[in-house]
Amino acid sequence: MRSFAAAVSTALAAAAGIAAAATACDTSSYITVGTSNGPVTGHPAPNSACVIEYLGVPYAKPPVGDLRFAPPEPLVETTEAYNASEFGYDCPLSPSGPLDYPDTTPQAPQIVSYFASAAGTPQSEDCLTLNIWSKVTERSDRAAKPVLVFFYGGRFAIGNTNSPFYNGKYFADAQDIVVVTVNYRLNIFGFPGAPGETQNLGLRDQRAAVEWLRDNISGFGGDPEKITISGQSSGGVAVDYWTYAYRDDPIIHGIIAPSGNAFSFPVNRPGVPEENWNLVVEDVDCADASDVMACMRALDWEDLKAAAAKIRPARSSSVLRSIPPFYPMPDNELVFTDYLSRAENGKFLKVPILVGNTHNEDGYYRIPAWRQGVVPTPSQVESFLLESFTCPVSVAATARLAQCVPSWAYRYFADWDNTRLYPTSGAYHGVDLHMIFGASEDVSGIPPEEDQEALTELMQSAWFAFSDDPWNGLTNELGWPTFNPGRKSLVLLGKDNSPEAEFVYPVEYDDDCPIVTMGGLA
Repeated sequence: MRSFAAAVSTALAAAAGIAAAATACDTSSYITVGTSNGPVTGHPAPNSACVIEYLGVPYAKPPVGDLRFAPPEPLVETTEAYNASEFGYDCPLSPSGPLDYPDTTPQAPQIVSYFASAAGTPQSEDCLTLNIWSKVTERSDRAAKPVLVFFYGGRFAIGNTNSPFYNGKYFADAQDIVVVTVNYRLNIFGFPGAPGETQNLGLRDQRAAVEWLRDNISGFGGDPEKITISGQSSGGVAVDYWTYAYRDDPIIHGIIAPSGNAFSFPVNRPGVPEENWNLVVEDVDCADASDVMACMRALDWEDLKAAAAKIRPARSSSVLRSIPPFYPMPDNELVFTDYLSRAENGKFLKVPILVGNTHNEDGYYRIPAWRQGVVPTPSQVESFLLESFTCPVSVAATARLAQCVPSWAYRYFADWDNTRLYPTSGAYHGVDLHMIFGASEDVSGIPPEEDQEALTELMQSAWFAFSDDPWNGLTNELGWPTFNPGRKSLVLLGKDNSPEAEFVYPVEYDDDCPIVTMGGLA
């Protein structure tokens, strides 16, 4: 088993070699890449000269006109080069209001705005784009780089890629990996609930993006046989849903699901999605139209967005977790109602997973709850953390163990000055993403501490090792044990702000899970 010190020493030596060669890297042959729908022209990423970034690359036809509320359709091939110089539009969303919480830090409003799609970046229905970051290395020439595809979270109601929170240039620069972020449809545009129509369009967008990457990523240096999909919160739910939906044609070879999986969050009760759709139909005066769908497709998208924003979320079993009105709904194709049974019977894609959560997920959830006049009790917080995070991680990992599929589970603890939201926010929901993307200074405006940089290096090394070899990479490269309740196999990251990983018995945190009803089943 390799120690962390040995792993870091190796990583530092490799980084030094890369740095020495950085001034000599020749990016010219990678600026323009041929794809199935025409050439794409990128540019060197700021502050990372050997990383080429390709921003706002379309992966499906714009979902406008007759394609609004329809599954994504493939692009038509063209010979005209696409100038991938800027992020694409955010998909239509309605962010929450300004941060309003006691004793917030000076950096908190900026952190939350970048995390919660509230930085004022432009929106449009023409939003089905993705972003690619790839460093020019020897593996680029062989199209041998692992590919990490990231889907943002946000309750399937908000989320965007045009944010320093999710910029992939630092990760692609630090590790020999292709990083991809994907825009997909949200709220009523992605999860309309229209009776008798195709559902879960946002999840179908994700599939279309990965299919496009399968067909084209080799031109960007990536190996189409080494695609790992990842996502935080509802993004983690989406990638776990994938393992149940696409068992016969998976494309991917692993998933990474921080702070969310199929067991984490409840869907609306039967009939509610259709009721919410009909409320919007009435609000925009389409109820009496001879063709309701044609009427809904003819409206200005901003009017639709405004009408959808009036629909209140449903209550759930936790005061910290409501159910958005436009949310994935079971269709027995992409989303199911019996995930626990499917997990127990091994009815999921047999690929390795890296799954985890932060120690104080509630540190973020308290903020929107406060806006609604809710201050949770300690017991409510404890139940919420078990229902939506701790126990879903344990159940997902244990299900893989039962099928002899390796899984790794982690718990993140670090609380850094430049990521803190208020004095007791702790390791809140989403804070571990600063370590993966390595952009905490860009997000907060405050430089990271030395140990924070070391922990960033460790976590980026771990995400790379898993993406490169999901079956053995974390064990061979970093000495992380696969999840097993009978061993010290839960990986603690950032405990006491240490850059060293610790390993404990999972029961230290999931002892109550046998009697807990998980959030996704509530």
